[in-house]
Amino acid sequence: MTDAAVTDAAEPVLPESGFRHAFRAYSPADYGFPLPDGHRFPYYKYEGVRRRLSPLLPVLDTPALRWADAARVHDPHWLRRWRRGEVDRHEERAFGLPWSPGVVERARRAAGGSLAALHDALQVGWGANLAGGTHHAFRDRAEGFCLVNDAAILTRVALDEGLARRVAVVDLDVHQGNGTAALLGTEARAFTLSVHGERNYPFRKEVSSLDIGLGDGVTDHEYLSVVRERVLPPLEAFRPDLLLYLAGADVLAGDRFGRFALTLDGVRERNRAVLRWSRRAGVPVVTMMAGGYNHDHALTVEAHASVVLDGLEVMG
Repeated sequence: MTDAAVTDAAEPVLPESGFRHAFRAYSPADYGFPLPDGHRFPYYKYEGVRRRLSPLLPVLDTPALRWADAARVHDPHWLRRWRRGEVDRHEERAFGLPWSPGVVERARRAAGGSLAALHDALQVGWGANLAGGTHHAFRDRAEGFCLVNDAAILTRVALDEGLARRVAVVDLDVHQGNGTAALLGTEARAFTLSVHGERNYPFRKEVSSLDIGLGDGVTDHEYLSVVRERVLPPLEAFRPDLLLYLAGADVLAGDRFGRFALTLDGVRERNRAVLRWSRRAGVPVVTMMAGGYNHDHALTVEAHASVVLDGLEVMG
């Protein structure tokens, strides 16, 4: 396979260095693409979070990920097939979305926002993407609304380009980060940690550096004890110099695809615990949205927005 398989027709330009404000966030300007009636993809939350946060800090449009960066962790031939629409129904079913040019562009922009946030984090200590956290994407397989794996791509960019020596991925989505675990499983300089529902999707789990599977109905008290006693100590022991935080909102009670019972207050305290650790340790952190599909759409939006609200509070 030659480099031509992943060459970009026009490489996007990431935002320039320098800030008008201490912190800013990235969000897709338009996540729209055709879907069948009744589909469960949560269009609403991306625009909702953008509207919620725009009065508080600059929210910039996400740049598109370069295909060459996607090919750091994904098979170039497989990427080329998705670019051309050469996918079958089985692949579409596993992905959860029918193929279209808009679907592919959405995936590039979700991951591009995470990469832009990485560069912000390295400059000022924190970068925020109001999308991303696409942790179910494998080297040559798309699953669970995830086409390209932004956490794995950021890890490879940071390590390959000497931006970090040790990268930790803390995945607090209700579903295991199976794609991330598989893609980074042989990288000793990466530490993948997933706290998830043991009986929830994906039903075949991969092996992370540390997997913490929990039962159904987990409450604030139980979950926060796990974060303080089983997440932060091994993170401290690994001593990363870059943290990628997937702040899933699907841990909330009432999520259509989750089985936990956290409140919004519990989710916010979870966020603060991770972000406070990052600040105390002097470790730059990138926050990514990950999953959230609550029956209460307003609660989903507020939970996702809270990651940035908590970041503004903790980071000062």
